[in-house]
Amino acid sequence: MSEHRRKPPQPEGGGRAAARRAAQQPSGRRAVPSEENAPFSPTVSHGEERPSYGGRAEARRAAKRGGGRRRVEPAAGGGHGGRGGGRRGTGGAHYGGAGDGGGPRKRRLIDYPRYDKDGWRRWTPSWKLVSGIALSFLGLLMGAAAVAYAWVDVPDPRKAAEAENNVYYWADNTQMAATGGEVNRQNVGIEQIPQHMQDAVKSAENKTFDDDSGIDPKGISRALVNMAKGQQTQGGSTITQQYVKNAMLGDQSQTISRKFKELFISIKVGNEIEKPQIMSGYLNTSYFGRNAYGIQAAARTYLDTDASKLTVAESAFLTTLLKGATYYDPAGATDLDPAATRESNLKRVTDRWNWVLDEMVKDGHLDGAERKTLKFPKVEEPSKQAKLGGQIGYLVDLAKANFLANNKDITASELALGGYHIHTTFDKKLIQQMEASVKKVYEENIDPEKRPKTDTHVQFGGASVEPDTGAIRAIYGGTDATKHFTNNSDNTGVPVGSTFKPFVLAAAMKDGVRDPGGEPDQSASQRTKLDPDRAIYNGKNKLKIKNYDGSIWRNENGAEWLQVNDGDEDYDNINLRQAMIDSANSPFVQLGMDIGIPKVRQAAVDSGLLEGSLNKANVPSFSLGISTPSAIRMASSYGTFASEGKQRDPYSVQTVKKKGRVIYEHKDDPRTAFEPDVANNVTDVLVDVVKKGTGKNARVPGHQVAGKTGTTDGNMSAWFVGYTPHLATAIDMYRLDDDAKNTKREFLKMFGTGGEDKIHGSSFPSEVFADYMTKALKNKKAIAFPPASPVGEAYWGGGASSPPPSKSKEPSQEESSQQPTDEESESKKPESPASSSSSPGPTASCNPWEDWSCGTNNGGNDNAGNGNGANGTNNNGGSGNGGNGANGANNNGGSGNAGNGANGANNNGGSGTNNGGADGGSDGGGMIAGRRE
Repeated sequence: MSEHRRKPPQPEGGGRAAARRAAQQPSGRRAVPSEENAPFSPTVSHGEERPSYGGRAEARRAAKRGGGRRRVEPAAGGGHGGRGGGRRGTGGAHYGGAGDGGGPRKRRLIDYPRYDKDGWRRWTPSWKLVSGIALSFLGLLMGAAAVAYAWVDVPDPRKAAEAENNVYYWADNTQMAATGGEVNRQNVGIEQIPQHMQDAVKSAENKTFDDDSGIDPKGISRALVNMAKGQQTQGGSTITQQYVKNAMLGDQSQTISRKFKELFISIKVGNEIEKPQIMSGYLNTSYFGRNAYGIQAAARTYLDTDASKLTVAESAFLTTLLKGATYYDPAGATDLDPAATRESNLKRVTDRWNWVLDEMVKDGHLDGAERKTLKFPKVEEPSKQAKLGGQIGYLVDLAKANFLANNKDITASELALGGYHIHTTFDKKLIQQMEASVKKVYEENIDPEKRPKTDTHVQFGGASVEPDTGAIRAIYGGTDATKHFTNNSDNTGVPVGSTFKPFVLAAAMKDGVRDPGGEPDQSASQRTKLDPDRAIYNGKNKLKIKNYDGSIWRNENGAEWLQVNDGDEDYDNINLRQAMIDSANSPFVQLGMDIGIPKVRQAAVDSGLLEGSLNKANVPSFSLGISTPSAIRMASSYGTFASEGKQRDPYSVQTVKKKGRVIYEHKDDPRTAFEPDVANNVTDVLVDVVKKGTGKNARVPGHQVAGKTGTTDGNMSAWFVGYTPHLATAIDMYRLDDDAKNTKREFLKMFGTGGEDKIHGSSFPSEVFADYMTKALKNKKAIAFPPASPVGEAYWGGGASSPPPSKSKEPSQEESSQQPTDEESESKKPESPASSSSSPGPTASCNPWEDWSCGTNNGGNDNAGNGNGANGTNNNGGSGNGGNGANGANNNGGSGNAGNGANGANNNGGSGTNNGGADGGSDGGGMIAGRRE
């Protein structure tokens, strides 16, 4: 190598360059060059001896060893910060001065990163460090726990007896009622609580009570995990923890801080209070239902005795109530939850009572022989004084149940402690008007003294719901909440009868009927969706009902079903609109079978009825309303049609506040149950029911009303459910002796009630509806329902005598001007009684010039009536025979010319020919007969 390319000599002592050169010396296997053959090196030239590293690998190992156990002697004079050895340059740092790498690494108090490690080991904490941190954290926790333990106080059962009012408000924010101001509680000492009562609680609630420390770590962990997931929290399961929870009345929030506070109080209670005192405190602060707090109040409320006199059987019964009084009160608690009926609660409480006694035997608290002799105790009925009077009691109970069902944090026992301001949706004026209308019809028609066999136990129920919001504006629960406990607007078990038919019609348009040749469960493409005006069914009385495939339907005993119409009326072929107007049963029963009962049931659920209120049997009568929804739900479900298919669950609580803070607020959550055209067509048909059908008595002056009457087999109940765009209202009537002492609770027939041969929905229920709605809508602006566009197809079902019309293109003007023969005319149109099911021509009772709601055509699909005149062609491709005399002109823009031989053409493209009579023009769309605008 030339001299001028050789690097100049480095300073004595080496430094970084020397370290690199040392690392580049020949590796171990090569012979070490002799001194005279060695290349130029400053250290050699000065007579210094170079460390024997043996190549790069050795240099790296030497560098890693650093100041370890196998050190290599440093070169003389170490240099000024020289690093010696391999490429990593660490060797010299352990021996050199304070130059470029500093001196050797120093140990720190917290050795992290670790001083004597390299690579990933440098960042891995030692076991000493981990242990130290863990011990320090534990020490901090123990210190915090000690502070928390000293900070919390043991609860005072006497303070737990304090409570505030719950205040309920009308929709206009004026006060409706205040309740819950005084808690029904009287503390007793442990000596007044029988040992078997204490033993029953231990066996059912906390078997290890006598030995545990007062807390249940698993229960607390479970509660924290559930809270983090946003689920219902579950408190600790020990009696001590339950006592602490009961006593913490000032703070019932479901938060982590409160749970920790409860934990430390429980520990302190377990350490500082004797077990008998804890048991006494628990039983004196527990909620037993019926506004009874504590064992003494519970003994008095349910068993009419003192706590000290409780028997073993009675103690076991009261213990069952600790599980949840709403569902274990034998009298039921439907005001809090519709599922808590008398029957279901009695079964639950009996089963748990037996279980508690069996557990007492297992735990050695009760002799097995004595256990066999015990009988379920006699339980007192709820006190009549416990409720607010008039309609207020029903309203408060309904609002309470609605709030408890829809919030996730506040329980019934917490609500009973008071301090809540509950703002309801109830309209005070509408409540008063509904009550007045029921009383008016009752007093004018029902006379128990004059007709004791038919007019006793007559009851009404009612509810009004706002379609666009779901808000319950009014209810009628019964005569008085202090005399009649069942809320008649809520679940009463009353069958709804023919008011169920609109759900069948909706299913026919939404899902359609099945192909008779297909499988039972068919896709939408295999089904035919029906047009109410062109779907023709057999309306015959005692019609033999068939399965969708044409086979005879038979029950489990092989019997056929012959459907009877009200009054044994025969309708022969009839379209679905007219069948609804006349409330014919046969068409809708067969229609339900063709659709499939599960689809009909689903349509009812989609509209807003609760699935639990619907009959589970897939039988023909399902379509006739054998189910038992409440008046509230029926009004709400009809409101779904009023709001063009948007379904909202009914609600009665808008907001709830506590100490000025909103803790609950209703949120509007609509969902699409039906397409607008389906809902609007149901409304369109129901408008005709009120206008000219069984619902005539429900008319409201100045307002368009849609609705349906309902009557059940055996005349057990009668309904009218109707609506305007403003308000949907359901009124029901029935006879039921629901006195608490009556164990049969059977619905009674209403033949002869009110002096009527039979009670129909068109009688007293319709009268109540009309009287109430007339007052309720007095100052409301009349609003027309949305227009209904044609849906579905023509169809012949249920044994109708003619085949369905063939599909054909729209006729041209030239084609439509030709006169078809009578035979051709008959083959092109479905036939129904008088060919007039939905659009009668002008008669003495139907004059289109005097009544805008009476016309000649239903959206361009109706055919002219038969007569002796010449033939006329309608604008939908079908043909009809012109009648004698003058037919009314189209009232939606079409024109018709009368006169001998004159042709009349409407301005919507239809044409008609007249050979002697006058032919009214036919409309191709828009509202005719008051059904479409």
